[in-house]
Amino acid sequence: MELYIKLFEVLFPVFLIIGIGYWYGKKEPKFDTKFITKFSGNIGLPCIIFYSLTSSNADFDLFLRFLYYILLYVGLFAILGILILKILNKDIYRLLPPLILPNTGNMGMPICLFAYGKLGLAIAAAVTSVIIVFHFTLNILLASKKFSFKPLINCVSIYALIISLFFVYYKIPSPKFLENATFLISYSTIFLVLMSLGVALSKLKIFSFNESLLFSFIRIIVGPIVGFGFVRIFNLTGIEAGVMFIQTSMPSAVLTYLIGEIYSPKKIVNSIASTVVLSTFLSFITVPIVVFLSLKYFY
Repeated sequence: MELYIKLFEVLFPVFLIIGIGYWYGKKEPKFDTKFITKFSGNIGLPCIIFYSLTSSNADFDLFLRFLYYILLYVGLFAILGILILKILNKDIYRLLPPLILPNTGNMGMPICLFAYGKLGLAIAAAVTSVIIVFHFTLNILLASKKFSFKPLINCVSIYALIISLFFVYYKIPSPKFLENATFLISYSTIFLVLMSLGVALSKLKIFSFNESLLFSFIRIIVGPIVGFGFVRIFNLTGIEAGVMFIQTSMPSAVLTYLIGEIYSPKKIVNSIASTVVLSTFLSFITVPIVVFLSLKYFY
């Protein structure tokens, strides 16, 4: 019974806030989430990265290990995605990002925080920072079919990660005033990104159900299976295993749609939107199962 109570405590606040965002998006269809997107990207996420990495027991080796795990995970998933898109005769470049890049930020970080506390958030933030780098490099490259260092240079989260790792590597304690400030911004950002996810779900539509169902299946079913395989292969235990399992089970990232909207043709954007929406709604069924298993076996 205690396990089920813990599961409810972890998931209820996340799904509640997403639901409020969805309701508000339907009630106020003209509500613009651009401010939330810019705030979370330029201020919120950098603060989460700094606060979680410097105020927890995370060490530099932990980050390096998860950097390796996520690079390998995305690489393997990219091979799988290319094969499937090739068989289906789909646009390999532009439809690959929603298959290989999970929503580790909007959904993954809050769930890991409630499941495993500050250390869980730190590991989840480390994973998200790597995924963010993929968004501003690989995702834009595939969507636009052009490579540019400009988006990466303008990504504030990269600088926050470098500064945070400097503190972690040299074991420099974060000044209390900075810890308090980033703490407040971090937790307000978690609320805002969950709200914005709900609003986004209220606006996006499913255009091609069968195709989106297949892509969603790959993201939310195959994703955690591969993630669990990593847990076993690399002998991960406890919080590290739980965060890895949870983060790899997340649905397609909303950011793949936002980037696609800027760089890709309308037909491709509609397909990405469909995958994001359907995989997210279906994850309301699969994520509780993954979190339950994580709390039971990796706690």
